[in-house]
Amino acid sequence: MGIKGLTALIAEHAPKAITEHEIKTLFGRKVAIDASMSIYQFLIAVRQKDGELLTNDAGETTSHLMGFFYRTIRMVENGIKPAYVFDGKPPELKAGVLSKRLERREEAKEEGEEAKETGTTEDMDRFSRRTVKVTREHNEECRRLLGLMGIPFVVAPSEAEAQCAELARGGKVYAAGSEDMDTLTFNAPILYRHLTFSEARKQPISEINLQRALEGLEMNMSQFTDLCILLGCDYLEPIKGIGPNICAKKWQPRKKQQKMARRRRVASQYPEEWPWEQAKAIFQKPDVTPADELELEWKSPDMEGLVDFLVKEKGFNEERVRKGAEKLTKFLSAKQQGRLDGFFSVTAKTSPSKKDKSEEKDKGKGKGKGTKRKVCDNIYSKYSLSE
Repeated sequence: MGIKGLTALIAEHAPKAITEHEIKTLFGRKVAIDASMSIYQFLIAVRQKDGELLTNDAGETTSHLMGFFYRTIRMVENGIKPAYVFDGKPPELKAGVLSKRLERREEAKEEGEEAKETGTTEDMDRFSRRTVKVTREHNEECRRLLGLMGIPFVVAPSEAEAQCAELARGGKVYAAGSEDMDTLTFNAPILYRHLTFSEARKQPISEINLQRALEGLEMNMSQFTDLCILLGCDYLEPIKGIGPNICAKKWQPRKKQQKMARRRRVASQYPEEWPWEQAKAIFQKPDVTPADELELEWKSPDMEGLVDFLVKEKGFNEERVRKGAEKLTKFLSAKQQGRLDGFFSVTAKTSPSKKDKSEEKDKGKGKGKGTKRKVCDNIYSKYSLSE
């Protein structure tokens, strides 16, 4: 699920934290990619013309293998070295979310059956995508494929996003790659989104810099974690009536809060059980394998092994598989050109004080929109959230 509304909040309050790239500009980067999220994406996106999952003659699903093989080759062709991270055992606090996802899939199955009788092709496709579930077999097949491709992978003790963040903090990779914004909540310094999207979608890759996001939001990491929990994460439901902008205003300077045009009382329904401390502990001290205990190694692919698996077992086109393996061999063994930004150091730029920033923002503003208001104090005090 990620963190509801976080992308828009960062875009509004910390626009400098987000930059967009074409994939070719990321050459020379090593990236830890959330494999479990990627499998889910491929099962949804890689489909037949009738919207059904891609299968071979034996009726076995191959969408996930097709996605991993060709999207990984695309990254390697552009000078990116991907390493994939698979989910381990989910935290106990996530059980409620997983249960609700199962219920929604069952509902979608029933609605999908009705759509076959009375609905349109679009209805059937929509319900079919909602029933997608990543299985143990999907994970095992993808790990086998990556091993044959010479692409490193890690099985995390728990959440894949947390392990990706650990690899990025430990210097094993430059960035974490995932669609889930909670990767930032796990303290990933750099997050890449849309990295595994198809070229047909023409979606630029978003790079989100955590430090710049914190500066723009005027928060420390502890406060940012609290914000993400309030917005709604995989471990706790959001509190009714509390949205992104309202949460963010809590941490504004007190003087600015006093200048707010008006205040609004939010009719929030406090849950009786809301184990915020447990959720925060998962984000701050997740169950991960330390980065210094892991070595990521990119090797030449096993050409014949790939042919045996993808062609003979899964029915892929042999010519395409061999051409793909040749590309992997060529680009993984090639000596990469250094990035220009590796030859320069960044000089600190003198920044105006918070007082100057506040005066500059307030200058020229009229009576205005009245949207900045202090509304969350009772929630923060109730649950002893960070100051």
